[in-house]
Order: sequence, then C-alpha cells, then structure tokens
Amino acid sequence: MVTAEELKKIPAKPGVYLMKNVEGRIIYVGKALSLRNRVRQYFQASRNPGKRIESMIAQIEALEYIVTDSEVEALILENNLIKKHRPRYNVRLRDDKQYPFIRITLEEDYPRILIVRRAKKDGSRYFGPYTDSQAVRDTIALIRRIFPVRNCKREIVPGREERACLNYHINRCLAPCIGAVSQEAYHDVIHQIIMFLEGRQEEVEKKLEKAMNEASEALAFERAAAYRDRLQAVRKVIEKQKIVSTAMEDLDVIASASERTFSIVQVFQIRGGKLIGREHFLMTEGSETTQEELTQAFISQYYSEVALIPRTILIPCHFEGEETVAEWLRSLRKGAINLSVPQRGEKKELMHLAQENAAELLSQARIQREQQERENGQALEDLQKILGLGVRPDRIEAYDISNFQGNETVASMVVFEDGIARPDQYRRFRIRTVEGPNDFASMQEVVGRRFKRGLEERNDAVLALEGKFARFPNLVVIDGGKGQLSAARAVMEELGLGHLETLGLAEREEEVFRPGISEPYILPRDSAALHLLQQVRDEAHRFAITYHRKLRDKRTTQSLLDTVPGIGPTRKKALIKKFGSLRGVRQATVEELQEVPGISRDLAETIKDIVGAK
Repeated sequence: MVTAEELKKIPAKPGVYLMKNVEGRIIYVGKALSLRNRVRQYFQASRNPGKRIESMIAQIEALEYIVTDSEVEALILENNLIKKHRPRYNVRLRDDKQYPFIRITLEEDYPRILIVRRAKKDGSRYFGPYTDSQAVRDTIALIRRIFPVRNCKREIVPGREERACLNYHINRCLAPCIGAVSQEAYHDVIHQIIMFLEGRQEEVEKKLEKAMNEASEALAFERAAAYRDRLQAVRKVIEKQKIVSTAMEDLDVIASASERTFSIVQVFQIRGGKLIGREHFLMTEGSETTQEELTQAFISQYYSEVALIPRTILIPCHFEGEETVAEWLRSLRKGAINLSVPQRGEKKELMHLAQENAAELLSQARIQREQQERENGQALEDLQKILGLGVRPDRIEAYDISNFQGNETVASMVVFEDGIARPDQYRRFRIRTVEGPNDFASMQEVVGRRFKRGLEERNDAVLALEGKFARFPNLVVIDGGKGQLSAARAVMEELGLGHLETLGLAEREEEVFRPGISEPYILPRDSAALHLLQQVRDEAHRFAITYHRKLRDKRTTQSLLDTVPGIGPTRKKALIKKFGSLRGVRQATVEELQEVPGISRDLAETIKDIVGAK
C-alpha cells in the first residue's frame, strides 16, 4: 500500500503518475499540474470517488511518478503511456489500433494511395482515423476512378524500359513507370486528391474545369474528355454533400452518449460548411464516467492520431485542464485553436444533432449486444446439450500449435467468455522441450505449463484473484483430432484436472471428439453451437500462426541481413527501424537505403544484390 510517508515525498510539480497493483501491473495513468496535490486526493477519507475509482484505489499497491517540465508535456506522456499499457481503469478508445487511415506516400517520387492501420512520421500524408473500413475502401475506389494515380509497388527508375500495365490503357494510371507523365504533372494530381480528402472539392472542380478548357482550346480532345469525366465525378460527390453551416468554416463537432459499460463519441467533420464525414468511437467505461472526463480523454487520445485538426472544435462541456489541452492542440496544428461549447444558433443545432446521433448509435449498439448475448447463450446451451457437458461452457479456452517443418514451434491460448472473445486474456507460448514437428508433445507441453501455473496461482491468496492463469475454463477446446485430445487429457489427468470438460475439433470434417467416446459427434452445419466452436478454433489458429510468422520473419530478417558484408548489429537495427521489416528493406531503392546512417552507395548496392534477390 502507498504510505503517508511516500505521499509526502511526491513533488508539487507537473507530471504523470502510475498506479500499480500487487503484480506490478499499471492499472491507471494520470497527469497533474501538481503531482502531490492530485495523488493525495485519491487517499482522502472524505472523498467520494465513485465505484470505478474506489475499486481502483483498493487495488493500488505501488505508485510511480514522472516529473515533466509542463502540464502539456504531462498530457503527451499520459497519452503515450495509456496507449502502451492500456490500463484497466483509464477511459480510453476501444481497439484504437484497428482504425484505418488513408496514406498518401508523399515521400515517394510518384506517390500512391494506401490503407494503413497506423499513422507514422514518415513523410506521408495521412487522413483518418476512420471507423468504417468499408467506407474507407469505397473512398479509395472512388479516388482511383477519378484520379489516375498508380497503385503498384513497382520501383520507378527514369530511363528504365518498362511496359505499362492494364491500368494505363483503361485510363486508371498515368504510367510514370514508362515516363508517360512528368513528376510535376503527377504531383498536381496528388494535390487534387489531398484537396478532395480535405473536403475542398470546389477547388478541385475549378482546377479540373480550367484544365479541361485549356486542353480543349489546344485541340487535345482526348485529354479534355478525360478531364471532363473526372470533373463530372467530382461534381456528383459535391451534390451529395449537405451544407450544414452558412459560416462556411472548418470545424469538428464532438458529442457523446453513455450507458453502463461503455460510451460512444460521435464526431461530425465539417469542412467549408459541408458535412463531409461522421465517425463514431467506442470508449471504455460508461455511466460512472462524467461527461467532462470522457470529453477530455477522447480529445487527448483522438487528436494525438488524427491527421487534420480544424481551427474550431465544438465540445459538449468544459472540462478540467481544458487550456492545457488547447495549448497542446495548438502545438499539433501549428496554429490557433478554439475549443467551444455552443450556446445558440447553428452551432448549438449541430451539437444537438451530433448528440442525437450518438444516442441513436448507443441504442443500436445496445440492441446488437443484447441480441448477440441471446444468440451466444443459445449456442452455449446447445453445445452443452448436444455434447452432454456437465456445465454450460461460459468460459472456453482453446489451444493450437503452429510451426513450419518443426521450426519456431509456438502455441496459442485464446479465451471466450459468454461466447465473446476476450483478447486481453489471450496467451502465447514458445515451445521449449520439443524438437521437430511433434504436435502431440507440443500440445502436452503448453497445456501442462498453463495448468501448472494456474494451480500455483490458486495456492497463492493474492494471485488467486489477480493471476493470469488462476481462472480455469468450463471447456477446453483442442485444435485437432483424437491424438491431440488424448495428449492434452493425459497431462490434465496427471495434474488432477481430469474433471474439466474437454473436446477436440478436427478441421477436415468438423468432427468433435470427446474423451472416452470412440465415435465423433457431427454437429449440423447450420448449428449455432458448431459455428461458435469454429469461431473459437479459428481464432486460436489465427493467434498461433500470427505469433509464428512474427518469430519466423524476425529470424529470416536476422539471417539475411547477417549475410551482408558490412552490416553489423547497429546498421541492421537502423535498417529495420527505417523500413519496418525485411520486406521494407527489400523494396527500398538504393537511394533510400543510402538515407540510413552508415550506409554508403556501395553498401546499399550490396544490400540490394543480396536481400533484394531473395
């Protein structure tokens, strides 16, 4: 526990504090203008913090803090630590790593338009994040229909003889690979795409109309016709956009709605007075989180990733530390910022509309969740009944083995509770004692390690509550047939856990095997119980193979780069940091490789000869 003496030693300076539980796991991250004053508030007897914070305080075993030079620095550090550690008691964006961005590779001579899952400081221009992946794909498809830019990974070298692909012949690419377009003209098209994504379609319209007229006057009718087609497509987009503000300004509108377990934040993106996009985000925590806390947490996390920050952001309420957040936003935007709570007029109506949308989305999410709970409950009951299980399998653990010719053998453990995947409880293992491709022995090792650790934690009063393996499943699912099932059961029985329900699911015929029963169960193809088992098995397989590929790629990267004369640990680390992976190194040009510190032209050419040829 944090003692009074420790509280006295905390400095009255700006910084970030980290609350830890008995395992040393970070359960909360906060910032403060005065660390001493803020942290002391948690331990005041007169304070009424609410159930969520009260539960957190009861688990605090240790406290750490980091002093910063300003509250803005503390805010930035707090955001980074929340993203890194995902503390249980912080209000945060759910699955924020999954939201896609549109990336324009401006660092390339002839940029491309891509969909990525993370924005980086690599010279590219990013738009997003977006919560609707299909909408992003549709936007990319629309852009490629209107603007003829390349989408290939071909290295473009001036003077090299190339053959244009089909996209050039159907007017979907300007073919810089064969020198059919100058770099200046290509970049003009890229600039039009950027304006289009920024909501400045009228400016794109004027540029296209001017280009069409100039081509027509020059009797270049084929080129004029291409401009005309692009112009018509842009005008169709403009016609669909709704004018919501006569002020014709750029602004974001943020509104929220909350229920017991989560909140939804709605963002309206208005550019030039037109509503060009609306995104909604799920936040952890619900009814116990104040609107002020939710608004501050969302703004801090959302705008740390967002590609474009407008001058005006309409918010539903003022909050503590608002000026600090505004100062931070000004530094990101490199310009003025206005956080405003609208009181009347168009902006008040926009806020009301955004709040109505947030409430409707929350209602839809609730209905979907309740329906999913009913369907999952029925599937679990069917599974229990069909297979004759002693209990309803409300907690399912599934195990899978992955290797390639016996190398880098790994195992996965995935967890489903009430039919819903719980990724925070997934675990992965590197097989230690088995050599070669032996799935039976590998399955025995991983199951043995999991349950031995679980039994140890159960014998410890503290770990029994907080341990990673202390909770046992109602049902163990083994990916495989009789052999894998028998191997797992042998270990479980040896540990005195033979009473735990277990089954094997063979992928080829979707046969379900149960201990002591020779013939497999064949569940109906349209059975909800079978679909749930398939989902559990497939998730275990995905998690295992993802880990295996990560290890394999790491080993491949190390072995290939280690064969390049002149590449030592420092240069190898710099190459991977610059290009992200062996694939990135392989695709890099000689000139790009030379940008890495310590890489000369001769060494870059050697890297291309050895790594690029693989």
